[in-house]
Amino acid sequence: MTTHMTHETAGRGPLDLARSVLGGLLVTALACGILAAIALPASAGDLPGVTATEIKIGQTIPYSGGASAYGVIGKAETAFFQMVNDQGGVAGHKINFISYDDGYSPPKTVEQVRRLIEEDQVAFLFNTLGTPTNTAIQKYVNQKKVPHLFLATGADKWGDYQHFPWTMGYQPSYRTEAQIYAKYMMSLNPQAKLAILYQNDDFGKDYLVGTKDSLGDKYSSVVVKEVSYEATDATIDSQISSMQASGAEYILVVATPKFAAQAIKKVHDLNWHPTFFMTNVSISVGAVMTPAGPENGIGIITTGYGKDPTDPAFKDDPGLAEWRAFMAKYLPNADLTDAGYVYAYGVSTVLMQVLKQCDGNFSRENIMKQAANLHDAPDPVLLPGIKVNTSPSNFHPIRAMQLQKWDGKTWVRFGDVIEGTSS
Repeated sequence: MTTHMTHETAGRGPLDLARSVLGGLLVTALACGILAAIALPASAGDLPGVTATEIKIGQTIPYSGGASAYGVIGKAETAFFQMVNDQGGVAGHKINFISYDDGYSPPKTVEQVRRLIEEDQVAFLFNTLGTPTNTAIQKYVNQKKVPHLFLATGADKWGDYQHFPWTMGYQPSYRTEAQIYAKYMMSLNPQAKLAILYQNDDFGKDYLVGTKDSLGDKYSSVVVKEVSYEATDATIDSQISSMQASGAEYILVVATPKFAAQAIKKVHDLNWHPTFFMTNVSISVGAVMTPAGPENGIGIITTGYGKDPTDPAFKDDPGLAEWRAFMAKYLPNADLTDAGYVYAYGVSTVLMQVLKQCDGNFSRENIMKQAANLHDAPDPVLLPGIKVNTSPSNFHPIRAMQLQKWDGKTWVRFGDVIEGTSS
């Protein structure tokens, strides 16, 4: 709010002029109800993205392009912070959440993140999505010392607190997930022959590393085919055909939702019946299994760490009841079978715990300190037995998963919750 000087101030002495201006400022402040706020001014240099009444949070996510199925996460988080603001905000601060489309394109992510930090001057980044996209900004945000929290990607490297102390992942490590699949496969068949389809970037390659972790020197004899695809490809049909030709009886598909659905359809169309492992980032009923044809994916094995809204076992679950009430009020027309909405609600709940622990001190240093000090943080949509914990030397908040199998309608969990061994 600006206070203008008028011609009435002309001819007064410096002291009179100062009193007049100060008086005008005080009246203006009183009229706006913010006198208390200006009594303790916060330096913009000390607290970027924070005013007396607001905290600004930034995000990039693909609302368009080949990975646009993940756009529901950004929509749900936008709605979540609206709910928080409707309930009074956090420590007297409303949340200004700025979520930009990057199309899952690393150059676009760089452009949008620079805009968020240098123009919008957000306090921190939250749940920026994608392995290649976050890789493109990781060095920059760490140089700028901007908290880069709870990335929507399970790349193992987001736990590298020593080299990148401002970047923290959220979901279980892809490398750990691959270790679990390989161990389970070998327990079924020590002579297994495996073919792997992976996205040709750090997302996909983490699964190769995790598989090697488990198989060791058996890797070259067990893995009979490795085939990659680019995120910009139109289809992966030829890759699936080459995997079938390899003689593999087990396949691991490491793909984003569009390509995961294509893979399920193509395996079915080839009348091929391998034991099928699917990355857990592409198991949403609404975004993957339904488009692929629910009956085409029967028997697929994956891991889970969050409650699936289609699972009858969670019909009366308090955490999902809380999520459904939120969805009914803030996203009434959304697809309740899309697990992206559930994921977004859970990770946003954990972020709120971080902000509450800040106790009104929203400096970037304190935000990062509290993010690295979570003890069984509340995420109401995690599977029973799975907790969110961090420390200054643990930037992998979730380390446990449970195997589950698609029965044509929902994911059926089996076995124990398995603690990962990510680096």
